[in-house]
Amino acid sequence: MIAVSIILPALAGLLIFFLKKDRFDFIRRFLLLAISALHLVFCAFSWFFLPEAQLTGWLVLDPLGLLFLTISSLIFFAVAIYAVGYFHSLKGLQGFMKIPEAAFTCCLLLTLSSMTLMCSSQHLGIFWISLEASTLVSAPLIYFRRSNRSLEAAWKYLMICSIGIALALLGNFFLAVAASPPGGEPFSLVVGELVKGAHSLNTIWLRAGFLFIVVGYGTKMGLVPLHTWLPDAHSEAPCAVSALLSGALLNGAFLGILRVYQVCIAADQGAFCDSLLRGFGLFSIAIAAVFILSQKDFKRMLAYSSVEHMGILALGVGMGGAATFGAMLHAVNHSLVKAMLFLLAGNVLDFYHTKKISEVTGMLRTQPATGALWVAGLFAISGFPPFGTFLSEFVVLKGAFDGGFLLEGVALLAFLSLIFIGMVSAFLPMSQGKKIVPEEGRHSYWKPSFWSIAPPLVLCCLALLIGCFLPPALQQLLHAAARSLGGS
Repeated sequence: MIAVSIILPALAGLLIFFLKKDRFDFIRRFLLLAISALHLVFCAFSWFFLPEAQLTGWLVLDPLGLLFLTISSLIFFAVAIYAVGYFHSLKGLQGFMKIPEAAFTCCLLLTLSSMTLMCSSQHLGIFWISLEASTLVSAPLIYFRRSNRSLEAAWKYLMICSIGIALALLGNFFLAVAASPPGGEPFSLVVGELVKGAHSLNTIWLRAGFLFIVVGYGTKMGLVPLHTWLPDAHSEAPCAVSALLSGALLNGAFLGILRVYQVCIAADQGAFCDSLLRGFGLFSIAIAAVFILSQKDFKRMLAYSSVEHMGILALGVGMGGAATFGAMLHAVNHSLVKAMLFLLAGNVLDFYHTKKISEVTGMLRTQPATGALWVAGLFAISGFPPFGTFLSEFVVLKGAFDGGFLLEGVALLAFLSLIFIGMVSAFLPMSQGKKIVPEEGRHSYWKPSFWSIAPPLVLCCLALLIGCFLPPALQQLLHAAARSLGGS
């Protein structure tokens, strides 16, 4: 089943690449929706047939991998629905450049395939390959609009993330050295086998490997100061692509750090690793707060919000205990809410034709559905009850104070307050205020449709559901994932 869920999207993507003519529009869009729906069904099926905890295979879904794969699959399905509506709305648009829909859809499905390989891989080498593949196949999506700025953003994404992944490769080499006994016996980079023999690993090389893994994968994850590609890529990419990058691919890089973290915990190197994660996490939240307060572009603001929430994930795992469970729950909540907000940002951009916060007002009057969801998204991403983000951030904060991390807890509260001020000062004037209708132009026909409203609405309802009632199956999976990281 895992092999099918990896190969099928890749084959469908390659097939779609050659279906470039307009008469294949229906086939391309049908395949995109069908593959994304089948992938989601596979994830749901996997919830009931998880393998034993003894992980020795190269491709095995454990609770941690299943959690992140389910998030990725759900976000991809929402993005697929939104993308189909987006391309349908562009059909026949006068004066608009020819949209490479076939190439775009191909890259989307190849991204899904690489994400599936990433989440199911227990071999650190295969994981590295899948993460690099996800970078290569998602870069053309950023260049979708074919402007100078989008080209610059795509190259920046490729260059910076590739440098980070190269550092992660060096970290894998260090782990291989740590796992090689003096006699030169064959070593394994399968996580389960490394965990079994953790006490025989060379401590110095293991620490060096984890450091390079954090720096390398932290680049793709968006941890400060390695985040510089992220605001540009999110700002220039289509909003559906931004939703996928922020809601799924950032989590994939975080999973790479967690895989090596599992080995370090088993080797009694948790204190060293936790201090690194807490440092990177707090630094990321602090820098995100500074940029959010001064941001004039709503897409870049959402990008810096992703930096903030990746910092919360790293901080939660670094504090351990209940905060680890909170971090796993927050990964789910953040993905739902951030994907929702980026999809809504697409609606705003299509109507107002600008990313400047000051030029968007009166959304509740001009686009009632989008405006209402935009306000709901503000409170969700800011961690207000009854949304799930409140629950997960509360658990992380409670874990901080219960675990004796008073400084981290107080600092997190202060930064979250500053970020809330910045988000409110931007979001509320956009949704309220004077009604402004853009000048007539080539996009003036655009109106919100089922395709543009249903995906963010469903994601919002899921975030609200998790805040009000945590389904037992999800709770068990989160506990299992947290336990695999030494949390409770």
